[in-house]
Amino acid sequence: MPASPAEYTPQTSTDRCPLVIWGVVATISLSILGMIAGAPLALARGHNVFALALYGAFSHLCHQIPERSFFIAGHQFAVCARCTGLYAGFTVATLCYPLLRSLKRTDMPPLRWLLIAAVPLAIDFSLGFFGLWENTHLSRLLTGALLGSVAVFYVMPGLVDLRLKEWRQLFSRKAVEIQ
Repeated sequence: MPASPAEYTPQTSTDRCPLVIWGVVATISLSILGMIAGAPLALARGHNVFALALYGAFSHLCHQIPERSFFIAGHQFAVCARCTGLYAGFTVATLCYPLLRSLKRTDMPPLRWLLIAAVPLAIDFSLGFFGLWENTHLSRLLTGALLGSVAVFYVMPGLVDLRLKEWRQLFSRKAVEIQ
């Protein structure tokens, strides 16, 4: 005998947690990228306190050497070209992530892909550090963007997996309390 409509259990999940996580990560990464380019624009428009606060915050994450940084409106970005590439690559890949992979997947690619993405950056850095080759803003930007974009495929599944585990633990505790 068929079940009554009141007993119906939907067969599709309406869990929006992965979508919310993606939205939060996308918003944060876009905000960070905006602050990187916003610091020199704020400085150019006379908002010195705000701009210096941004530069100060990013100084804990990047060396901010002017010769290795992009400039806009006559002032350098809040981070160097390589860090700009890391943040820009991460942001673009985050925005494209739902088109490339299901937000609900929590499996990560093999770790070797992350290491392979780090190799060009390591080579670019090493050749410049040892004076064998003068790297450019473009080489720094591209190698950083490659690593940043690949990192998304490890960060997003990890955050979704952490959140889903947290939800499962919460609901299993409530189920035990109810019984």
